[in-house]
Amino acid sequence: MNRRSALKNLTMSLGYTVAAPTILNILASCTAEAETWKPLFLSPEEKYMVTHLADIILPTTDIPGALDVNIPQFLDLMYHDIEKKENQELFKKGAAIFAKKISISILESKKEDFEKLLSACFNIPKEDSKLLLKEQKLPLAKIKEDKIENYTLYKFLLSVKYYTLFGYFTSEEVGENILAYDPIPGNYQACISVDEATGGRAWSL
Repeated sequence: MNRRSALKNLTMSLGYTVAAPTILNILASCTAEAETWKPLFLSPEEKYMVTHLADIILPTTDIPGALDVNIPQFLDLMYHDIEKKENQELFKKGAAIFAKKISISILESKKEDFEKLLSACFNIPKEDSKLLLKEQKLPLAKIKEDKIENYTLYKFLLSVKYYTLFGYFTSEEVGENILAYDPIPGNYQACISVDEATGGRAWSL
């Protein structure tokens, strides 16, 4: 499956009707420096949260991390240009709930504060995790009133996780320099291992 098809399938899985080239244009436009870019959708506090969360999900190691490929900018543009109004509102409400769980001001919080809270949110029993994910598939109207806050919180966190992974693995840097990339494949070689073909790397195209 090529990258354009993968992008289309990913967006359609969330109920989008956006053409893949639109997403590719958004990915290509995420080039601003992390400290200077001005969000179109995110508030300063939300930008700060998303930046830390993306860095926790995919930190920089011996290969680029989420911040190296401008994931916060990507998420901001996706929510500004693509997401439905209902999802935009859920994101804002979920971000506010997450912020309240940190004991100090968001803009004074450190990466360690976010790591601790994120760990508390996801280090839960397996059965609770299954129930949570099942609940996330339901529309807001079907959620009981006493569970709306928890539902909204995880909508926010899982959305940040989704767009971090989606943006990262469809970025030019990762697609061409980290995954196996060969836009003009050579001769067909049958019955060879992934290690022989790509050095153990998954194909980008």
